[in-house]
Amino acid sequence: MSSVTETSEEGPCAVVDSIGQIGSQWRLVVLHDLQDGEKRFNELKRSTDANSRTLSRVLDDLRELEFVKRRLEEDAPVATYYSLTEKGRSLCPVFDEIECWAEEWL
Repeated sequence: MSSVTETSEEGPCAVVDSIGQIGSQWRLVVLHDLQDGEKRFNELKRSTDANSRTLSRVLDDLRELEFVKRRLEEDAPVATYYSLTEKGRSLCPVFDEIECWAEEWL
């Protein structure tokens, strides 16, 4: 029996699992946008064109998956900042490779 068949019988392969965590449109947009560094919620909202509800949900999901961290600054006015964790930053080379592939094939 081939390893592909064995993997299929055991469950999804690592690529499918990975896409399941980062593969939604908004997750990818936010992760890609945060490559440029820490941003406030409203900065992310403007740069991604996501509505507040969607962005909030996506950021919560990405925090739960440990791709993004949140930092609160309690000076007046209170500011919430988001940035990539080490796990999130590890995706930067992946995005670079996808971009290279897209330039050649799309």
